[in-house]
Amino acid sequence: MTDLNATKRESVSKGENKRLREAGSMPAVMYGKKDDATHIALNIKEFGKVWHEAGESTVVTVKGLGGDKDVLIHDVDVDPVFGTPRHADLYVVDQTSTVQVTVPLVFDGVAPAEKELGGSLIKVMHELPIEALPKDLPHEIMVDISVLKTFEDQVHAGDIKLPGGVTLTADSEEVVALVQVAKEEEEEAPAEGPDMEAIVVEQKGKKEEEEKPAE
Repeated sequence: MTDLNATKRESVSKGENKRLREAGSMPAVMYGKKDDATHIALNIKEFGKVWHEAGESTVVTVKGLGGDKDVLIHDVDVDPVFGTPRHADLYVVDQTSTVQVTVPLVFDGVAPAEKELGGSLIKVMHELPIEALPKDLPHEIMVDISVLKTFEDQVHAGDIKLPGGVTLTADSEEVVALVQVAKEEEEEAPAEGPDMEAIVVEQKGKKEEEEKPAE
């Protein structure tokens, strides 16, 4: 497990949140089925590193509150300009109860239909919904795409080999990946230029009309 240091917050005002961020910290809230909401402060850099390593499917241990708490990073508000976290929800887990999360998928191997037949690999799903005890939660799940030998082959959710203690909560028939025939880019026809011959004839007609003596 990964550790995350926290301090309890007594004030949750906007002014206090601004002061926290200016000091390099960020507001967060920690709660669970058996735990009331607790407002805490986290170091922004430390949280960013832990979030990057753990994601939202790996248990993190929060320290510094008088007793360790195992949590999942449930939701993160990110600054749209700088991309830094501004607020986080941490869900306290019970090690004896299963939790449902979505785990990132990592596509492994080479799809023959892509390499040998020139197709395009389509990754339909990027995360897989699962259920497991906190101790059994995987950080990521591998998907073997070497089975995609033809354009008719597909990897379904039920085809993915899951670690022990992990149960799929998505429809087993849901498509995860496939290879499609590559679409050839249509060449745009060159824009037709002006008909020079027609222009010359038109100009000649106008000139003759101008030179024609008036009756």
